[in-house]
Amino acid sequence: MQLIEVTDKKSKKYFHKTPHFIYRDDPNWACPLEGMVENTFDPQKNPSFKNGEAKRWVLKNSSGELVGRIAAFYNLDKAKIFEQPTGGCGFFECMDNQEAANLLFDTARDWLKTKGMEAMDGPVNFGENYMNWGVLADGFMPQGFGMPYNPSYYVKLFENYGFKVYFEQYSYHLDTTLPELPDRFWKVAEWVAKKPQYSFRHFSWKEKEKFIDDFAQIYDNAWRFHEHFKPIDKDDLNEFINSAKFLIEEDLIWFAYHEGEPIALFVAVPDFNQILAKLNGRITTWNFPKVLWLKWRKTMTRTRSLIIGIVPKFQRSGIDAAIFWHLRPAMYRKPWYTEMELSWAGDFNPKIVALYESVGGKRAKTHYTMRYLFDRDKPFTRAPIITTEPGKEKSRS
Repeated sequence: MQLIEVTDKKSKKYFHKTPHFIYRDDPNWACPLEGMVENTFDPQKNPSFKNGEAKRWVLKNSSGELVGRIAAFYNLDKAKIFEQPTGGCGFFECMDNQEAANLLFDTARDWLKTKGMEAMDGPVNFGENYMNWGVLADGFMPQGFGMPYNPSYYVKLFENYGFKVYFEQYSYHLDTTLPELPDRFWKVAEWVAKKPQYSFRHFSWKEKEKFIDDFAQIYDNAWRFHEHFKPIDKDDLNEFINSAKFLIEEDLIWFAYHEGEPIALFVAVPDFNQILAKLNGRITTWNFPKVLWLKWRKTMTRTRSLIIGIVPKFQRSGIDAAIFWHLRPAMYRKPWYTEMELSWAGDFNPKIVALYESVGGKRAKTHYTMRYLFDRDKPFTRAPIITTEPGKEKSRS
C-alpha cells in the first residue's frame, strides 16, 4: 500500500475523491462541500491553527486505487484539558479492510506522538463539535447537515484497532406536522415566555457581533461545570456563521435573557444536506443557479438543531419550553419544514437528553466519539456525567 501526505493540488484531489469510491452505491450519503472541508485545513480560515497543527493523508492499494484517507490534528488549548494530552483524527474514510484502516490509524497516532500527544479521539473535527463529529453507529439514514454519515462497518474498524467509546451522541427527530406536544406544555411555555423578567430575541445579522458575544457568554456559563470545559473560541464561531450565511435563517436562532443578561440559546439551520446530495461536493458558477432553484423549490424540508444551551441557574425554570414557544410561530410560517432533528445530545448530559424527549423527540441516530490511549496499559475511563456542581461529576468506567 502507498501512503501519500496531502500537500499539493493533486493529493488534495485524491483526498476529496476517496469518499466517492466508498459511497458510490449508497443513496444516503450527501457529499460535503469540498470548499468547507478545505477551510478546515486552512490556517487562514480555521482558528484552531492558532495553537495547533493538522496533517492529512490518502492511501492507495497495490493497484493504485484509492482505498482510504485520514487527518490528524491537535489544539493545545483543548489537548491539555485531559489527563493525558489528547489530539484527534477525523475525515476518516476507508474500504472494509482492517489492514488499510490500521495503517491510517497508525499514521495519525505516530504523528500525534511526535507532537506530545498521548491519546487521540476519533473521528472528530479540527474545530467545534457541532460539525463532522463522531462515527455513526445506529440510524443509517440520510444525516442532517454537518452530522457524519458512514458505512456500518466503520465502528468495527475503530474497535478492532483499539478505540473505545468515550461517549455517545444521540439525534432525535421531531415531526413538526403532528401535535406531538400536549396543550399543557404550550400553556406552561407561554406562561414562562410572558414573565416580565424574561425577554427573547432571534438572531439578526445587523447585530451579529452582539449575538456572538451573547452566544459565548451562554455557552461558557452553561458548560463550565464540565470536567473538560474549554471556553468557546469566538473567532471559530464567527467563522462558522460567516461560512453558513447562505443557510442561516434569523428566526430559527433564539436567545433568552433574564433582566437583560443572556441565559439560554437555541440554534437550528435548514438541512443543507438535502441540496448537497444533488451537487456532488461542489458549488460552482455553473451549478449555483441550481442551488438557488432548489432552495426556492423548498427542497430543504428538515431543520437541524446545532446546539441548545441553558445557564444552570435557569435549567429548571421552563426557559427551554419558552424558547420553543417563540420558535413555534416561525415554524408555522414555514410549513415546508416538516421535521426537526434535535442533534448532538451527549450521553454525558442527561438534562439535554431529557429535554429532547420531553418535547416529543424520537431517538433516531447514535454516533460514537471514540478514544485511543497510546499507552495500552493505561486504564480507560469514559466521559464523566455532567452535573452543575464543580468537582462532583459522575465518573464512568
